[in-house]
Amino acid sequence: MRPSVPTIEESRAWSISGGLAYLSLALSFVLIGLSTWAFIIGIMQLDGGKSVGGFLLAAGILGWLLAIFAWTSLVIVSPGMTSVRQFFGRYIGTVRNTGLSIVMPFSNGVKVSARVHNFETNELKVNDADGNPVNIAAIVVWRVADTAKAAFAVEDYEEFVHTQSESALRHVASTHPYDGADAGEISLRGGTEEVSDELAREVADRIAIAGLEIIEVRISSLAYAPEIAQAMLRRQQAAAVIAAREKIVEGSVTMVQDALARLEKENVVEMDDERRAHMVSNLLVVLCSEQPATPVVNSGTLYG
Repeated sequence: MRPSVPTIEESRAWSISGGLAYLSLALSFVLIGLSTWAFIIGIMQLDGGKSVGGFLLAAGILGWLLAIFAWTSLVIVSPGMTSVRQFFGRYIGTVRNTGLSIVMPFSNGVKVSARVHNFETNELKVNDADGNPVNIAAIVVWRVADTAKAAFAVEDYEEFVHTQSESALRHVASTHPYDGADAGEISLRGGTEEVSDELAREVADRIAIAGLEIIEVRISSLAYAPEIAQAMLRRQQAAAVIAAREKIVEGSVTMVQDALARLEKENVVEMDDERRAHMVSNLLVVLCSEQPATPVVNSGTLYG
């Protein structure tokens, strides 16, 4: 059962970017300068006994407050980053415009990266579908698709995607044999592309609750565990030898059939069953032997 998560989804926050934002920043600096000047002059006027000093002091303090108010409504967003805005604990939207922007005053923001991330999982030891221990690792390429879910649905979305990727890798690796799959079955070694696609779908399904999106998943490391690697290597070598022998025998039989058929067709020699069997035996020995055959010239007859 999937855990319940907040149903907050990303929305666009109210913001103004461009020249107006830079003008607001410039005016706030001007306001700070004028407020500071008014405050200093006000103090001097109060020392001189003039009533205008109190007005100037109040104007200077008010100017500072207005400048602080303006600064709280400015936010800088770097390329590839977003600002998830909150107003007194309530989500009010995400700012994706890069550069300086004007947002709701007194709101605070959390920076969430919109860049493409990638990492390689730890090399995991997993039992495949046949129960053989296998060492496997994968490279996961991902990005944040919904900044609100990434910020509020999970505690740490980067750690979340790492953990879920390794969990999915364990599950997928345990449902396929390493090698020697039956007809219609996908093996880890022979169906790397299919296994990678299946892994990408499973990881994407697991991390969707955090607003994350999978771009690509690829198997980066795959091998038998060291404790059985030598035994499996010998088994693979034996299987290769058997397959090669079957191919040699199949080719040899075809060549012998063709040779006998041609000899009989062109009336090169007439052979009874015994002579034919003797020739078949000799040809198969020559064709199937791993060592060059040494011919023996028979100057007599087969019938003694």
